[in-house]
Amino acid sequence: MNVSFLLAVGLGGFFGAIIRFLLSAWVQRLSSSTFPFGTLSVNILGSLLMGFLFMYFSQINLSNYQKLIFTTGLLGALTTFSTFSMDTVILLQQELYIKAILNIFFNIMLSISATFIGILIFRLTFR
Repeated sequence: MNVSFLLAVGLGGFFGAIIRFLLSAWVQRLSSSTFPFGTLSVNILGSLLMGFLFMYFSQINLSNYQKLIFTTGLLGALTTFSTFSMDTVILLQQELYIKAILNIFFNIMLSISATFIGILIFRLTFR
């Protein structure tokens, strides 16, 4: 494994984790709900950006290091499958079964949809 690749992922991950923490907390505070809207929002946003950047990076000349900073690093730390999983377990432990099911459904369906929308936005913008 190339140490430069690890540093690129770490650099992107540093910023992605900070953005995730701030954005997730802000959205959760705005929602005033026990439903984990903060985690859902960063997963959807990260998926949208991943779809867009995947297409964008295929059109421009970026080094593998630069791609790793933004995709595996920044967006990998921004999107939070482990947090999503913990949110779901907490909802189940609190016997909030409908919210747990909705959390699973929304995170999976909306994040996958957002990735497709990111690709579509790129294609419509850069024809």
